Amino acid sequence: MMKAAVFASGSGTNLEELLKHAEDGSLKVEIPLVICDKENAFARQRARNHGVTEYWINPKDFENKEAYETAILKILKENGIDLIILSGYMRYIGTVLLNAYDMRIINIHPAYLPEFPGGHAIRDAFEAGVGQTGVTVHFVDAGVDTGPIIGQERVIIDPSWSLEELETAVHAKEYDLFWRVINQAASTLEEGTL
Repeated sequence: MMKAAVFASGSGTNLEELLKHAEDGSLKVEIPLVICDKENAFARQRARNHGVTEYWINPKDFENKEAYETAILKILKENGIDLIILSGYMRYIGTVLLNAYDMRIINIHPAYLPEFPGGHAIRDAFEAGVGQTGVTVHFVDAGVDTGPIIGQERVIIDPSWSLEELETAVHAKEYDLFWRVINQAASTLEEGTL
């Protein structure tokens, strides 16, 4: 079974869902490690609640992104990590990790890419007044939300919804889609057919 490290910056609601799926056996990837870039990220507590080792690695302790990612890479290698899963990790991945985990970094994005890339996708879709948005799971490359898409599904927007109601609908789709697409990607990677 592949080992994955989940990177998170915030509350970790997607992380929570992944850990539950790992525990009940429906997620076919082991998650022994969570990496956070924010000291107060609740994702750290969620990891501890599930008995998963978590690290807070402060980017400000390093002179540049390369040094920061080199420190993370050392931890990943020590733990035999095969796959990186970005779950609300609000930091761009640099060349150190991209080179070490080429086509092995998976991100979830709360829009139907290439629509609404960037850090405010749900709000952007809401403000654009579109009839639908979605959720995308993709491999990470050097661009912003431009990597190869593994799976995506639409969310139809009820015109009466508030921004908060749209956020709830998109998050529900994330919780349903993320673990299934990770299984698909991990299976493909293990078979070497990617």
